[in-house]
Amino acid sequence: MKILHTADWHIGKVLHKHSLEDEICLFFEWLLETIQSQSIDILLISGDIFDRANPSTSDQGIYFDFLSRLIPLKIQVIITGGNHDSVGFLNAPKDILSKLKISIIGGACKNIEDELVLVKDSKGSNKMVVAAIPYLRDKDLRNSNTDEKFETRTEAIRYGIKKHYKEAGDLCAELYPNLPAIAMGHLYASGASTSESERDIQMGNEASIDASIFPSIFSYVALGHIHRPQIVAQNETIRYSGSPIALSFSEKKDVKSVITIELIDGSFNNPKTVKIPKFRELKRFKGRLAEIKKELDAYSPQFKLTSFVEIIVQEEKYDPATIAAVENIKTSFEESQHFKILKGKSEFKNTIKDTSQLFNHTRQINEIKPSDVFDKLIEKQLEDTADAQLLKDAFQELLEAYQSAN
Repeated sequence: MKILHTADWHIGKVLHKHSLEDEICLFFEWLLETIQSQSIDILLISGDIFDRANPSTSDQGIYFDFLSRLIPLKIQVIITGGNHDSVGFLNAPKDILSKLKISIIGGACKNIEDELVLVKDSKGSNKMVVAAIPYLRDKDLRNSNTDEKFETRTEAIRYGIKKHYKEAGDLCAELYPNLPAIAMGHLYASGASTSESERDIQMGNEASIDASIFPSIFSYVALGHIHRPQIVAQNETIRYSGSPIALSFSEKKDVKSVITIELIDGSFNNPKTVKIPKFRELKRFKGRLAEIKKELDAYSPQFKLTSFVEIIVQEEKYDPATIAAVENIKTSFEESQHFKILKGKSEFKNTIKDTSQLFNHTRQINEIKPSDVFDKLIEKQLEDTADAQLLKDAFQELLEAYQSAN
């Protein structure tokens, strides 16, 4: 049996007010072709199917259209929810989709056994078991930690996630002792390289999870949440597939991919990376104003979709005329058929004494995270670091709840 691991589709993602719908649709076309050409039997999708908890009608249509096109291929599909996904929305059609060999685990189950998906071959023989563990939210972890006491929220999160995977592994060994097992997950593993496009939910070193939490019974761990494809802790069998398309300019040089593994005679071979073609270039031009103008005039991308461009003008001295010139450049290239300028800003090497100017001209409001603002407020008003950390944890929990509901 051959397995394909992907994650972090983020259907509905908008980059500086521009939809990435065309790219995700081209990826789906490529994925369908790859599933057929490589004779894939099982498709694992490790969370963040959608970019928002309440996807638009159009985004829902893209999702269900793709699933419907998988049905004639007669493969088994296993989908887990991510932190961007609505548990209720993903789970709503699960009973119907299960009849079509599409298993959905939108959120943590009260009975962890319900997260185990048994995989059979075309003859009906049991071949493997998948612990389809979704993104574990605070409320899921609090419910599992009722007998434990922790000094910080971070310790509780780490313990709860480790406990969940251990219980899943123990159940695999107990219920399916002779079958190979795979785990899925949507979390931040220690040392993973992140990009600008991951939201500030369970991110940062304090919320990272050590790769040692995954029980040895799992021959492969298919992770989502981090958008750069990578191996975790130098372990070939614990991997992030990464997002299939670039979701921010910080990912402009990433080589996007999916991962395939094959089950042969009860054992898995080494995971293999399958490169996804680039459909659109994200290009950043950085330097002096005159240099950027020349580079834009000469720029001619070679990809199927119109390139998205970011310009960063860097000059020595602060000059309002430079800021105005950036806007003029954006206007002058509006009719270009080769690229679209999504964002332009100015940076000045000499220190600006007027902080209001610094904020207005070199940092945009959409670049500031809610947690950044709250952290600054706490730093100014509290000297007691213990109390400050408690407030930050409480704010992070409220932010998670809000973003999950929206």
